[in-house]
Amino acid sequence: MGWSIRKKLVIFLLLATVVPFTLSNIITYYYTTESVKDRFVSTNYNVIENGKNDVSNYLEEITQITPRLYGYHPFIMVLQEGILSDIGSNQQEVYRTLLYLYNTRPEIEQIHLYIHKGSDSYTIYNAKVSSRGKYEEVYTHPYYSTLSKRHAFLAVEPTHEIYSYNNLSNLRRSSPTNVMSFHHLINEIPSDRFLGFLSIDVNLSQIAAISDRLYDKRTEEFYLMNESGTVIYSSNAELIGKRNEKSWFKKIKEQPKHEHNLEWKDKSFSGVIVHDTFSESFEGWHIVKRIPYDVLYEDARKTAFINVLIGIPFLVIVIVATLMISFKLTSPIKMLIQNMKKVEQGTFEVDFNSLGNDEFGVLGRHFTSMVQTINDLIERKYRLELENKSTQLKVLQSQINPHFLYNALQSIGTLALKHRVVQVYTLLTSLSHIMRYSMNMKEDIVTLDREIQHVTSFLTLQKQRFSEKFDYVIKIDKELHQAEVPKMILQPLVENSFKHGFEKKVGGGYLEINGYKKKDEIVCIKVTDNGGGVGRDKLEELNHQLMQDEKEQQENIGLKNIYDRLHIYYGDEANMFIESEQDQYFTVTIELPNIRGD
Repeated sequence: MGWSIRKKLVIFLLLATVVPFTLSNIITYYYTTESVKDRFVSTNYNVIENGKNDVSNYLEEITQITPRLYGYHPFIMVLQEGILSDIGSNQQEVYRTLLYLYNTRPEIEQIHLYIHKGSDSYTIYNAKVSSRGKYEEVYTHPYYSTLSKRHAFLAVEPTHEIYSYNNLSNLRRSSPTNVMSFHHLINEIPSDRFLGFLSIDVNLSQIAAISDRLYDKRTEEFYLMNESGTVIYSSNAELIGKRNEKSWFKKIKEQPKHEHNLEWKDKSFSGVIVHDTFSESFEGWHIVKRIPYDVLYEDARKTAFINVLIGIPFLVIVIVATLMISFKLTSPIKMLIQNMKKVEQGTFEVDFNSLGNDEFGVLGRHFTSMVQTINDLIERKYRLELENKSTQLKVLQSQINPHFLYNALQSIGTLALKHRVVQVYTLLTSLSHIMRYSMNMKEDIVTLDREIQHVTSFLTLQKQRFSEKFDYVIKIDKELHQAEVPKMILQPLVENSFKHGFEKKVGGGYLEINGYKKKDEIVCIKVTDNGGGVGRDKLEELNHQLMQDEKEQQENIGLKNIYDRLHIYYGDEANMFIESEQDQYFTVTIELPNIRGD
C-alpha cells in the first residue's frame, strides 16, 4: 500500500499554495511564447501562400495576352506577309491590334511590336501608336537575343525603369515609371516560322495592390523576387529592381522545399522569415515576409502579464481549496458509485484509470478487474457465436470448388479448339485467367506485369462484346514490368470507364493505359477514356471525396477503395488524382514508389 490519506493531505496542504503559482507562470509563459510563435508563423504562411497564388494568377493573365493573338487571323497575316505587302491596310491592322491590347488592362504602360519580315517596329505609349520604324539591330536587345537563342516563347524582364524600344516612344523623363516587361516570341503555327517579337511593359500597380495586403507596412518587410534574386517588388522601394545578395536570402534558397520559415538574427534584423516559392511558368520566384520578434511576441507578453494578474487571486483560491480538501476525499467514493450504477444498467466500462495507491486505489483496481472479467466473458461469448457463423459460411463457400470451375472452363476451351473455334477458346482462357487472379487471396502485392495481364484479359472480353465500337491501347515501360503494385488497382478503373464513361457515349469508345517512371523513382500509371467525363464541379467533388475519411459512400466506392489502399501500403509516398472535361475525357492518375520484386 502507498502513502496514507493523512500523509497525502499534509503534503498537499503545504505544496498547494506555493508550487502551482510558480510553475503555472513559468510553464504558461514558455508555452504561450512557443504556441503564439507557431500560430503566428502558420497564419503568415497561409497569407503568403494565398498572396503567391494571387500574384501567380495575375502574372499568368499577363502572359496569356499574346497567345490570344493567334486566334486573330488578320493580324497574323500581317506578320506573315509583312507591312509593305499592303502598307495602308496592314498599318491600320497593326494600329487596331496594338490599341486593343493596350486597352485590355489599365496597368499596361507600353507595347512594342517587331515584325521580322521587313524588320518593321511599332510601339504604343500613352495611348499613342508610333510611326513605323526599322529595327535592323533587333538582337542587340538582350531579351530578344535570349528568346531567339533558347527558342523560348516568353522571357520576363524584372522591374526596371521604362525605356523606349527602337527610340520610337516619346517617354516622359520627368517622372520615370518602374515596369516589368513580358517579352514574347511569335511563331507561325504550325510551321514554327519566326514572325516577330511582342513586348508588354506593365507597371507595378496591380502587384503592389496584391502585395500590400500581405504585410504590415509599419513593422514587417516584404519581398517579391525572381529566380535570380532580382527584387520585383518590396516594402522598401529603394530595393526594387536590384539584386538581393543578402545572406538570409541565400539561406532560404538552400532550405528544403517543404520548409517555409526560417529564424534569422543579424545586426539589422532579428525575427522569423516566412517564405514560399512559385512554380510552373514562374518557377524559382520567391515571395518573402520578414517579421521581427517584437511583433511575434507582443501577444505572448500581453498573455503572460494577464496570467500574472490572474495568478495572484489564484493563490487565494488555492488556499481556500486546501480547506475544502475534505470534498476531495469523497470524490473516489462517488466515482465508484457512479461506475457501479453504469454496470447495473449494462454498461461494462470504467471511467477512471486509477484512484491512487491508497485504500481507494486498491478498491478501484479490484472493481476495474471485476468489470474487465465480466466484459471478457461476454466478449468471449460473442466471439464464439461469430466463429460459429464464420464456420457455417466457410462450409457453404467450400461447396463451390474453384478448381471445378477452372477445369470446366478448360474442358470447354478444349472442345472449342477441337471444333476450330479459336476465338471462343481465347475468350474462355481470358475468363479463366480473370477468375484465377481474382480468387487468389494469398497475395496482396503483385508485379505490374501480372496486373496488366489481368486487365488485358478483361479488356479482351470487352473487345469481343463491343467489337469495333471499342478499342484500347496499353503502353508500359519495360523497366516497370517487375515493379510491385497492390493487387486489383487497375481493373476497378477500367470497369468505371465502361460503367460511367461509355454507357452514354455516342460513337466508338477508347481506353488507354500508360505506365512510365517519373523523376525521383516514382511509378506513374494513367488510365484515360474518351467517355462522357465530368464537369468542373463534379471533378472537384470527386477529388475532395478521395481525401475524406467517409466510411459510408453510396458512389465512387471503387475509386475511394483504391485511394485508401494506396495510402495504407505507401502512406504519403503514394498519390491518386482525377482529371476530366465534360464530354471529352476522364483520367485517373496513380503515383507510387518504384519498388521492384526480387
